[in-house]
Amino acid sequence: VQPVESGGGLVHPGESLQLTCKASRAITSSFSPYTMAWYRQVPGKQRESIATITNRGVTEYADSVKGRFTISRDNNRKTVYLQMNSLKPEDTAVYYCNRVEGPWDWGQGTQVTVSS
Repeated sequence: VQPVESGGGLVHPGESLQLTCKASRAITSSFSPYTMAWYRQVPGKQRESIATITNRGVTEYADSVKGRFTISRDNNRKTVYLQMNSLKPEDTAVYYCNRVEGPWDWGQGTQVTVSS
């Protein structure tokens, strides 16, 4: 299984984006029970987890995005979303999603660039 991320783009500071991650090839039993996460990576740095959501919808966020980003999931569609508001230049990165435990192969990610 390789998640497919989409929804990135070039935006100005303060604007919003919604990212989508689809794990269409995953069977339901390999998606629904698992905690999912959004990660981001900038060149030269390690990939970092910024938001997680359990199978019951309990969410956690990195301090850098808390209050601005919202993670959600649709188990029927095997899809995870990331609503990003009040974007800042430091949010510029490639964004990925994956299972937290037993991660799948990483997808291509989606580029988010925040620039004036």
